Amino acid sequence: MKRLPVATALLAASICPPLFAAPPTPKAEAPATQAGADAALGQRLRALGLEPQVDGDGDYRLLFALDGGRQQVTYVRSHTERFGQLEIREIWSPAYQAPGDTLPADIANRLLQDGQENILGAWVRQDGTAIYVTRVPADLAGASLSDAIEATTRAADAMEAQLTPGKDRF
Repeated sequence: MKRLPVATALLAASICPPLFAAPPTPKAEAPATQAGADAALGQRLRALGLEPQVDGDGDYRLLFALDGGRQQVTYVRSHTERFGQLEIREIWSPAYQAPGDTLPADIANRLLQDGQENILGAWVRQDGTAIYVTRVPADLAGASLSDAIEATTRAADAMEAQLTPGKDRF
């Protein structure tokens, strides 16, 4: 399978049409005020009509109300990473918590299969938690930032619903 260079994939992700007709509705939370948070990112999130909280790491926490009474938490990291001239920011949303520090093989294989089906993002394991991560240009704003947050949120919630039917932990 031929892979696109990272810069091409990021550019394509930033100009693609929205994945979903209506964005998830954010639940109201306290405004972001904590030190360590990227203030410019906070302004871009508020410009989208979101009301982010800042967690202990300085990342922005968003809680969305979704269809069917479900909710999903999504984080937009303040910290960025560099690769050459690229500055990348991560958007995270958890979907599954294993009973231990590793994911069961059937869950890990399901996440790998899902990775083939999603346009943006990929599954990662952090201890026993499966997290959907979308990597975007650090200065992404407006509709493109909204689309990336929405794609991350919906992908994680859909997987959570599949892996833990009837439960809504995240």
